[in-house]
Amino acid sequence: MSLLHQVALTFVNKIGPVLARSMASHFGGAEEVFKKSKEALTQARGVGAKRLELSDFNEALRRAEQELKFIENNKVDVLYYTDPRFPRKLKNCHDSPLLLYSKGNANLNNHRIISIVGTRNATDYGRNLCKQLIEELQDYNILIVSGLALGIDTAAHRESMALNVPTVGVLGHGYDRMYPTQNSSLAEKMQQNGGLLTEYPSGTKPNRENFPSRNRIVAGMADATIVVEAGLKGGALITAEIANSYNRDVFAFPGRLGDEYSEGCNFLIRNNKAALLTCVADLAYSLGWERNSDITSPPEQLILPIDLSAEERAVYEIIQQNKLPLAIDDLSIKANMPMSQLAMTLLDMELQGFIRSLPGKMYKVN
Repeated sequence: MSLLHQVALTFVNKIGPVLARSMASHFGGAEEVFKKSKEALTQARGVGAKRLELSDFNEALRRAEQELKFIENNKVDVLYYTDPRFPRKLKNCHDSPLLLYSKGNANLNNHRIISIVGTRNATDYGRNLCKQLIEELQDYNILIVSGLALGIDTAAHRESMALNVPTVGVLGHGYDRMYPTQNSSLAEKMQQNGGLLTEYPSGTKPNRENFPSRNRIVAGMADATIVVEAGLKGGALITAEIANSYNRDVFAFPGRLGDEYSEGCNFLIRNNKAALLTCVADLAYSLGWERNSDITSPPEQLILPIDLSAEERAVYEIIQQNKLPLAIDDLSIKANMPMSQLAMTLLDMELQGFIRSLPGKMYKVN
């Protein structure tokens, strides 16, 4: 695969990541896209002739050549969407980036990833919540993601660093600058246990319109998004909305009525856009997580409850053998059982206390 063409595809004007992925997938790679005529490129799904008339592929290659020099000189890693190191959870989002520029040593496919977001005007209440949250999360072998903005983002990154929890900051600009400048030192330290990510090439300024786009990466690469403290307007609520659109779990800490920077959290909870969070136990229960000590303990021998019918016993065994909570769609396939029949079976088993349901129609044994 040609790195030059992969980078160049992101520079083609009028072609965003969705269409770029469509073309690359249809023709078998970024390099093949540049070999095709504009007429041939319209065969890819969603790619129209009028849009291509305004696209300059030669200029994209020229800019990519310059970017490769910057990448080499600044030791930037490029993760194309087919790279196994590319965040898998993010790749499953329909509008995920074509590629990411990465610095650091983070495992972007860590088994457990949480995004923490909030207001830039963090209060002591918010910062203390952030500290307590990460102190409890350190027992779960977790990667913390945030946006490296001032306020709650910074608190999340700093607390993670203090507790030796890997943390990744997602930027809304290129690596030739750091915004905000106050976090330059923090960003350098994070690369020793975590790292930085951006979809933007060098020369990209931290313009306001970049940050909602940045937020989709924060939301998309995580299992769940936690809003610690937020007003009614701002990036935190945008990130929560994006996470909901990706069918990801969203949690929010409640605040006192009338507190300006808790109004956003209370709004999310009140409108069922976020689950109420009071401690990590709430989060772990909802996601079906266990602590590291539980994960590393010797596997228990499979014991099937004798009170189950043969049908229920088969379903129970499938769920128990799966290490992670199992979605009802996958369970229907594994059990070879119609969804309507399976739903009634699962309900009976849950009422008997043999299994429990989790958000997203996921199931695990008790």
